[in-house]
Amino acid sequence: MSFSLGVRPREQVDLLYISMETAIALASVLGNVLVVAAVVVNRSLRDTTFCFIASLAVADIAVGALVIPLAVVISLGLETQFYTCLLLSCLLLVITQGSILSLLAIAVDRFLRVKIPTRYCVVVTQGRARVAVGLCWLLSFVSGLVPMLGWHIRPDPRLHGNASGDAPIVCRFTSVVSMHFMVYFNFLGCVVAPLVVMTALYGEIFRVICVRLGRRAEATCDGDDGRRYYQKELRLAKSLALVVALFTLCWLPLHILNCVALFCPACPLPKAAVYTGIFLSHVNSALNPLVYAFRIKRFRATLIQISRRCGLCRPAEPSLFPEGKTVLTG
Repeated sequence: MSFSLGVRPREQVDLLYISMETAIALASVLGNVLVVAAVVVNRSLRDTTFCFIASLAVADIAVGALVIPLAVVISLGLETQFYTCLLLSCLLLVITQGSILSLLAIAVDRFLRVKIPTRYCVVVTQGRARVAVGLCWLLSFVSGLVPMLGWHIRPDPRLHGNASGDAPIVCRFTSVVSMHFMVYFNFLGCVVAPLVVMTALYGEIFRVICVRLGRRAEATCDGDDGRRYYQKELRLAKSLALVVALFTLCWLPLHILNCVALFCPACPLPKAAVYTGIFLSHVNSALNPLVYAFRIKRFRATLIQISRRCGLCRPAEPSLFPEGKTVLTG
């Protein structure tokens, strides 16, 4: 006996979308809370790079706790006032922009780490890193709230039977946010431009590391110590570049759909395709903790320690990070 009898195909798509979004929301929140906890627990993770990684984790927690529930509610056809719907839509943009600016800050930090290794600790301090995180989020709010300043679509009030425009509307992202804004400002200006900069930075990072490894890392210290330093930097740079690549792959489909909607208004966009694009953009928030856990050794060790403390694994063992001792492997 089938439990889907009487459910139309469109409703089946809706139910599948909501179920998958719920699972991703839980995974995003849990995984990224562990990321923040790892930075708090392990002193060796309290450097500037992991300060930016923690900022990215906060954005991903917001995706699971706020963005996904809002996306689900909007997909159900919530009726609300125009500016309420526009504000909710802008909130999604703010959090997304926070993620990409955190990724850009991480790339700049790693670039300085390998470009000026002897002066890095003087130039990049914890205080300056916190200021940079604050600026990232300030810029995220400014760019994300641009539609509130006028670059939006105002529905015709006559369509809702109210000439004053005070009648509730069915809240849809595409019904209040202009596709011109999404393509020209958000995609090209706030996504593509930072990704191009990050690609150039990581390309230069890998070039510098390879050159200095070939010279036995004489710029930092002599012999094997210098080689180990740059090998550690190379491993960490590869992991963080993978995070950027995953972000690009997960967000590109949704932006391609936006471009289709703008440049080919007559082209049909299947509901399943739209849901898939939205879902992939949210999946990205759940993937980042997996990258850290599988590719960054000291992060993985910290997660194991946290799990043992919480009783999720076998009984607690002596701390992996004794007082005053840090793990230097990347």
